[in-house]
Amino acid sequence: MSTQSSAPSSSAQSSPTAAPGPAQPDEGGSRAMPAGFVRNLGLVIALAVLCVVGAVTAGDRFTSVDNLMTVLRLASVLGVVSVGMTFVITGGGIDLSVGAVLALASVWATTTGTQAMADSFGWIAMVFTAVLVGTLCGVVSGVVIAYGKVVAFIATLAMLVSARGLAEILADRKTQIVSNQGFLDVFRSAPLGIPFIVIMFVVVAAAGWFLLNRTTFGRRTFAVGGNPEAARLAGIKVQRHTVYLYALAGMCAGIAAVMIMSRTTTGSSTHGTLLELDAIAAVVIGGTLLQGGRGTVGGTLFGVLILTTLTNVFTLNNLSTSAQAVATGVIIVAAVLLQQRVARRSG
Repeated sequence: MSTQSSAPSSSAQSSPTAAPGPAQPDEGGSRAMPAGFVRNLGLVIALAVLCVVGAVTAGDRFTSVDNLMTVLRLASVLGVVSVGMTFVITGGGIDLSVGAVLALASVWATTTGTQAMADSFGWIAMVFTAVLVGTLCGVVSGVVIAYGKVVAFIATLAMLVSARGLAEILADRKTQIVSNQGFLDVFRSAPLGIPFIVIMFVVVAAAGWFLLNRTTFGRRTFAVGGNPEAARLAGIKVQRHTVYLYALAGMCAGIAAVMIMSRTTTGSSTHGTLLELDAIAAVVIGGTLLQGGRGTVGGTLFGVLILTTLTNVFTLNNLSTSAQAVATGVIIVAAVLLQQRVARRSG
């Protein structure tokens, strides 16, 4: 990134494609490739070890197809939110509000008025409402951060409190039941035996991977996260791109709201509590740098599966949530230590 700031005239042509720097596995020559390989291999090994532990301690209860579908259902909501979080953190930001935004979107989409619209115009009205509410919350956070110059931590913390409070006001602190049968028929279906929300998760993950790794938007995200000033000198509209990143995270929260509405058949201001912390943990475990400039959707998916499988193993063995929290903390610290070592090796 330092070469961009020292020679802005030449980087104006090359930065949108070359700016990812450390995020690209082929950059840094022979030293970067082994680092990325080791990081991904470590995730695979960690997941495999958890699966072996689950199979040994819980037997058929863990290895059954039904339990696999349960793990995937649990991973789906967290996974979609984590994809959006990957973009924000790769772009050098943080979003503490996604859980509260999910709750607000679920409540707004299950109000009497919204469900009446769904009865008249189809279940798509509920989906549109949830995604729109999530996206608008993301836009508000992005504008406050990019143009209001408010630190991302504070801006999204304010959105967390506001969105959760607004959800409580709309729902009157009550759980709202999804009554539209068309919505339930679609989103609780299981084509070819695969839950529909799992299919949604796969589609969102594939779209996120393509957007981050195969488009100009993704390359600009790496550039903005790696060195915002160099990205600005290269002609990238950093402020506008920051708004896009938070809008994308909000949209993912809205999609996750649709998924949790179908899974629980409710909209509630309590949905998504502490989900933002799980999403950040999954992203960090997956290898995305908290300081920005390097991110991987594939690694994030492994992080999501590791956390979800860990939860499943602890649940099947009737272990306390406190012990699970300790284990999760150890995994996060180990992931950060590995990140630091990889960063030093990559120069």
